[in-house]
Amino acid sequence: MTRVVLGSASSGRLRVLRNAGIDPLVVVSGVDEDAIVAHLGTDAEPGDVVTALAQAKAGAVHQVLDHTVAADCVVIGCDSMLYVDGQLSGKPGTTEQAALQWNSMAGRNGLLYTGHCVIRVLHGGAVHTATQAAVTRVRFATPTPTDLAAYLGTGEPLQVAGAFTLDGFGGWFIDGIDGDPSNVIGIGLSVTHRLFTDVGLAIGDLWAANPVR
Repeated sequence: MTRVVLGSASSGRLRVLRNAGIDPLVVVSGVDEDAIVAHLGTDAEPGDVVTALAQAKAGAVHQVLDHTVAADCVVIGCDSMLYVDGQLSGKPGTTEQAALQWNSMAGRNGLLYTGHCVIRVLHGGAVHTATQAAVTRVRFATPTPTDLAAYLGTGEPLQVAGAFTLDGFGGWFIDGIDGDPSNVIGIGLSVTHRLFTDVGLAIGDLWAANPVR
């Protein structure tokens, strides 16, 4: 029975998987994202950046798995960033940075990139690894100053890529998207399904082994 391991603390990613029939084991990677981005340099393509981060997270989680889990599991690593005007942005971290982010993207379009990495683990070893980045166009509304101040006050935009969510408070300020909505939340189901297939796993078997109770 193959255990699904989600290498992320994201409640959005966990919710997507649970709503899609999989209750994963959550193991947070603790990867230094800033160091990886700095190593890649400013000329790196957005898809390459998020994929490198996803692979680093999945690899780090694989290294700390309990031997009983590592006997038969699949580790998922993901990372999301927003691309607007040639600038790739992750989590703003502060209210000031989140406000600047919204000032740059309000009333405009942005590209939400999510990197995905799936590592098939058997008997403790990584036997197959598959990666892919996905991109979804997001059309942002222009919140009033009062609405934006209220949104920033929720604290939500500080800890999410691009300072917005599609499935939370931020959804009020999204005019629409072109692409996979689950990718915007942080884990694209269609991409992850393809990666599962690439490493020899069937979704029905994963549903059976990781049921949502």
